[in-house]
This record gives sequence, structure tokens and C-alpha cells, in this order.
Amino acid sequence: MALYTRIDFDDDLAETEVFQVNELREKYGNGNDPIGERKVTKIENLKSITSVIKDFNFFVAPKWKIASDRQGSGNTANIGSITDIDDLKSGNGVFSNLGEEWFDEYWMNYGTATMLKNGKTIKITNIWDFLEFKGRMDLFDEVVAKGAKRRKK
Repeated sequence: MALYTRIDFDDDLAETEVFQVNELREKYGNGNDPIGERKVTKIENLKSITSVIKDFNFFVAPKWKIASDRQGSGNTANIGSITDIDDLKSGNGVFSNLGEEWFDEYWMNYGTATMLKNGKTIKITNIWDFLEFKGRMDLFDEVVAKGAKRRKK
């Protein structure tokens, strides 16, 4: 996994230069012609490119060790990760104490398994309901709650 900081530039993008490679010469001219208000420069004149990211941090961890019990985005059932950087690096995700088997079973059933709760049928979309559904409330203390969905009372 790679973590980085995105750099926000305060200056106006109209003041940036457009650099072209030789393949684009036909489309934009000889390298001295402007594009809109921007100056076009040949790639040979390029001395440096200002990076838009900094503070690279690389690490490797099994997905189950850094997973949350939430979706990665709101429109698909992809597996979300915890968001605390120190916990990511330490592999301290929701399932890190429960184990890979609980992670696999939870995510294979995410949003498709249902249970009766308070007289209503609900889809199971958090670790607390899943453990209750499995009759394993004794494992509640094994959940790394910091990265989990808030426990419903």
C-alpha cells in the first residue's frame, strides 16, 4: 500500500506551462506556439516537474488485517479499510484479532445475509450484527472497535 500527502497549489493553474512530447508536435505545432493562455515547451527544455504528491509511505499488510466492516464506497460492496494511519501500518483493523476466517465469512455475506432484529428483517452490514447472527457475541471484545461501524444499541 502507498500513502502520500496531496499538495494543494495556491497559484493559478493558468500560469503553469504545458509540456509536449514529440508525438504531439503535429497537433500543437513546433513547440513554441501557445495553447490558449499557456506557453508550450518542448520536452527537451524540461528541467523539472513539480510533484503533486509528497511524503510517500509504503507498507504491505494482508487485507484482512487492515479491513473495516464498512464498504470502501457507498455504491458498491467493496471492502473498506480502516483510516487511521498508525493502525494501517500496524495491521490493527477490525478483524485483526478475530482472524482471517471471520473476515472472509463476514465479507462473503456482507449485505446479503439477513437477521431479525427488533421485530424487523435487516441486512447484516456491521460486525456486531454479524457476530450476533452467528451466536458469537462472546467475540465482541475481539473486535477492534476503533475501525468498526458504531455498535447499534
